[in-house]
Amino acid sequence: MPTDDVPETFHVTTEEQLRAVSSLTRHRIMAVLRFEPATITQIAERVGLAKGSSSYHVRLLERAGLVKVVRTRKVRGVTERYYAMAARAIALPDPGEGGPDVLMRHAVADLEAAPVDDRHLRMTHLRLTEEQFAQLGVRLQALADEYQELSDPSLPDASLVFALFHPAPREQAEGDAK
Repeated sequence: MPTDDVPETFHVTTEEQLRAVSSLTRHRIMAVLRFEPATITQIAERVGLAKGSSSYHVRLLERAGLVKVVRTRKVRGVTERYYAMAARAIALPDPGEGGPDVLMRHAVADLEAAPVDDRHLRMTHLRLTEEQFAQLGVRLQALADEYQELSDPSLPDASLVFALFHPAPREQAEGDAK
């Protein structure tokens, strides 16, 4: 599938789209479709689902506009559909104060499922000026973009997740924990 035809970003704007991306199973299906199209059978094998379950989840993603059929072919009288992501990236609305961040929950679930000897994990606390904070955000995004350009669909999948944020004030965090 030529990547020139694929929009850069799909903006999630409806409840149906938000429900579609909030499922860990559908998140994993989208990860399969990130670099190359796949059939329901191929998706089921890669995600470890029954074909019927895989088909159900793909239909929900398709109805929400997140994936689309990019190619079909006849195999023994049956039309086989190849699905791909509708865009290179998905932008979610801000969850608002106290709202769950769907992407971060999925990233943590994927991290927990990854083999321990095959991951790099670090948390660092920093004290930065607002200008340094903004510069670091730009540098992290540029680094992610640089390596995304180097991505080769024939190589094993790797995920990069980063979060640069100002934590909630200590009083607010303690109040929320009670």
